[in-house]
Amino acid sequence: MGTFAVTGSASGMGAATKAVLVEAGHTVIGVDLRDADVVADLGTAAGRASAVREVLSISGGTLDGVAAVAGVGPNMPDSSAVMSINYFGPVAVLDGLRPALARSGAGRAVAIASNSATTVPLIDDALVEHALAGDEDAARARAAEAAAAMPKEIAELAPPSIIAYASSKFALARWVRRTAVTPEWARQGVLLNAIAPGAVLTPLMTGSTGAAADHDPDDFPTPMPLGIFGEPEDIAFWVHQFLKPEARFTTGAVLFVDGGTDAAMRPDAQPTPLTF
Repeated sequence: MGTFAVTGSASGMGAATKAVLVEAGHTVIGVDLRDADVVADLGTAAGRASAVREVLSISGGTLDGVAAVAGVGPNMPDSSAVMSINYFGPVAVLDGLRPALARSGAGRAVAIASNSATTVPLIDDALVEHALAGDEDAARARAAEAAAAMPKEIAELAPPSIIAYASSKFALARWVRRTAVTPEWARQGVLLNAIAPGAVLTPLMTGSTGAAADHDPDDFPTPMPLGIFGEPEDIAFWVHQFLKPEARFTTGAVLFVDGGTDAAMRPDAQPTPLTF
């Protein structure tokens, strides 16, 4: 049995992931703002550093897997905080725990992106570039500017931080793709993948969209081909698959677990041919 760290372990998809791993017999180190083995604010540099130190201390410096699940939704009024929590939080934790994953000999890491990165037409390119460059101050400033400049007709319909939310998840998925194939990860045997959930019934989704278990999926703003919403356990299942030792030939993947929403909206987006 292995030792795993799960951020956002107190609720939603993080809690479901922790439960699946515990049921499989693993030791799980939960990280969250409350009700966790490690209590830390991943929206700040100090909180991230503290979380990494404590996880390393509890684990003895070796981890079999990390699931970076913690995040906030677009209904959070502070767009700058959304960028810090959703992008810089998971990146710092995964980077900080990479050596511990390498020591296990078969380390696995999963980040939670979102299908909003491809189904919301509000990605801010400058914001994404600031994030990928590692410039948190610039990203926070740009997130605030983008929110303030959002056209009134969109602002009246969309959650206040929708630009920061979609852009942070887009940047995180791209970071996973870029990072997974670097020697520091790939040649150390540490596999890194992302999951892009869609409409999953978590506090984050219900708070952002108003949708609940009794809401008709066909009335949801984006297509729901299966006619159902997802449950946290649907995401936890795939996190678990990516964290298994048997998942030895998969890295740099972004798996959509969204009931077909992305495929319905962008059926020809992928695969795309290589061009010269």
